[in-house]
Amino acid sequence: MRMEMSHWERVRSTLRGQETDAAPISLWRHWPYHDETSEGLAAATLQWHRTYDFDLVKVMPTGTYGIEDWGGRTKYTPNATGIRTVLQYGVTSANSWPHLEQLDVTKGYLGIQIDAVRLTAEEIRGSVPVLMTIFSPLTTAFKLAGDRVFAHLRLCPDLLRSGLQIIAEVTARLAMESIRAGADGLFFATQCASYRLLNTAEYQEFGELYDRIVLDAVRPEAEILLLHAHGHDVMFDLLTDYPVDAINWHDRTAGPSLEAAQKRFAGMLVGGINERLTLLEGLPADIQAEVANAILETGSRRLMIGPGCVIPINTPAHNVRAAREAVCPTPH
Repeated sequence: MRMEMSHWERVRSTLRGQETDAAPISLWRHWPYHDETSEGLAAATLQWHRTYDFDLVKVMPTGTYGIEDWGGRTKYTPNATGIRTVLQYGVTSANSWPHLEQLDVTKGYLGIQIDAVRLTAEEIRGSVPVLMTIFSPLTTAFKLAGDRVFAHLRLCPDLLRSGLQIIAEVTARLAMESIRAGADGLFFATQCASYRLLNTAEYQEFGELYDRIVLDAVRPEAEILLLHAHGHDVMFDLLTDYPVDAINWHDRTAGPSLEAAQKRFAGMLVGGINERLTLLEGLPADIQAEVANAILETGSRRLMIGPGCVIPINTPAHNVRAAREAVCPTPH
C-alpha cells in the first residue's frame, strides 16, 4: 500500500511524472463581495481550502483587478460565475497606450491583491502550494480596451506595442511581489491565444513576446508556473513551448483531449472536469465517472484533476465534495 502523501509531495510527484497515492485535485471559484478587500479575499480562500482540503490553493482576485488602477471601472452584478462587469474602459483611444502609468504594484488595487496573497500564505504556512492569478499582458489590454484592442493591433500596432510593454513590466513586478508575499508560483491566464481572435503570427508578436517578459522574470523564483489557456480553438502547441510546468484549458468542451495533450506537452495537465455540465448540473455519480475517465485517459500520470475554468459560484457543495472524494474517498 502506498504511503499517504502530503499536498506538496503529491503535486511535486505529479509534476515529475511519478506515481502518487492519488491524483491531486484543485477547484477554484470567484468570491464576489469578499474579493473587494484583501482580508475578505484571503478569508474566503482559506475557508474554501479548509472545507475541501484541495492539493493547490489558487488565489482568485476579481477577473478585472488588473485594470482598476489604469482607469477601468467595474461593478459586480450577481451572475453564475461571479465575474464583474466593466462599466468604463481604461483605454478608449489607441493614443492612450504609450501613456499608461508605470504603476507601483504595492499600492492601489494591485496592492490589495498582494496583501491577500500574503495573508493567505501566512495562514497556509507552506502546507500546500499557493498560486497567484496573473493575467497575460494582452489579456489585460483586452480588458482595458475591450474588442477595440484587436483593431488597435492591426491599425496602430506601434501604439499598442508601447502599451503592452508597460503592461508587461508592471505585470512582471506584480508577479514578483506576489512571490515575495508568499505565493509559490503563478496561475498565468491568457484569454487571447485563440484562433477565433488572432492568427499565430499576431499572437506571437502581441501575445507571446510580452507573456515571456513576465514568465522569464519570475521563472527563477517560482516553483510552479501553471498556464491557463482560456476559450475555444486555443493555440495549444504554441503555448506548450512556454517556460511553464503545467497547463490548464477547457479539455472537456474545447479540446484537445487529455490523452492527446499528454503526447504534446511534457508537464502536468490540469483538467478532467466539465465545470458546468457535470460539476454544476450533474449528479455525484456523473462527476465520479468523469474523474475516473480523466485518470484512465492519462494513466494517472502527470494529471491534476481540475475544471476547465472557474466553477460557477452556485455549484452544489455535495458536487464539490463528490469531485474531492472521486480522487480520494477519505480526506488527505
